[in-house]
Amino acid sequence: MGSSPHPLPTPATDAGREGLTALLAGPEKAVVALDFDGTLADIVPDPEQARAHPDVVPALAALAPRVASVAVVTGRPADLAVRYGGFAGVPGLERLVVLGHYGAERWDAVTATVHAPAPHPGVAAARAELPALLDGVAAARGAWTEEKGGRAVAVHTRRAADPAAAFAALRTPLAGLAARHGLIVEPGRMVLELRPPGVDKGVALTEHVRGTGAGVVLYAGDDLGDLPAYAAVESLRTEGVRGLLVCVGGDEVPELAARADLLLPDPEALAGFLGGLASALAAR
Repeated sequence: MGSSPHPLPTPATDAGREGLTALLAGPEKAVVALDFDGTLADIVPDPEQARAHPDVVPALAALAPRVASVAVVTGRPADLAVRYGGFAGVPGLERLVVLGHYGAERWDAVTATVHAPAPHPGVAAARAELPALLDGVAAARGAWTEEKGGRAVAVHTRRAADPAAAFAALRTPLAGLAARHGLIVEPGRMVLELRPPGVDKGVALTEHVRGTGAGVVLYAGDDLGDLPAYAAVESLRTEGVRGLLVCVGGDEVPELAARADLLLPDPEALAGFLGGLASALAAR
């Protein structure tokens, strides 16, 4: 084959360059793990309208057969990520794994089924109290809730008159609500999510990497909820696993950008990078 239509950018760090080199040299031992919203799909005001960028599925379908595993790691319910991503039944994605609800759910393309434990009872209890809580916070007018399959509930502030002020005003009362019901609050880009403790993208990613026996892992994310996955990759590096941390749209989340090896501006650029990887591996 000829040269890649998407020349691969060079990571800014030594660890990132080592990770990319290891992936290109031994893709059969590589896990490529990716957040969904803001990473594979552009951020939109209504999360129900989020869809994977049109270039994402072709890039993943070209890449997935050449690596040990491609996994989507998301806070969304797994079945919604599959539907909004357009991942089901795609040639090349027969081994795709979607780890939904931060790993509490697992969807495998090979069976097209979701496996998950029973929901935490605190989620339903907190959800019942949310309307009154939101009504009592004047700055939160316009904020709205997103039900996540009974496993989490999110409060979005993008539609408030002042989204940042609404976000700030809600952090403390939502933390109190979560604590009363045995939950934690996960902040994101103008969203605060209440979910059970002990489940996060870092735990999910570590278990998946170890389960595949991978020697290299690429993780791409865009938000604060991806920090545990970043920490997992950093920890795996101490065990000899090579890692490449990609931040998509890093200007909005400096905490993520500061720890990334490679910064990409948006999901379109990530799709181009994944397509470039697939082309580079095809040319080996």
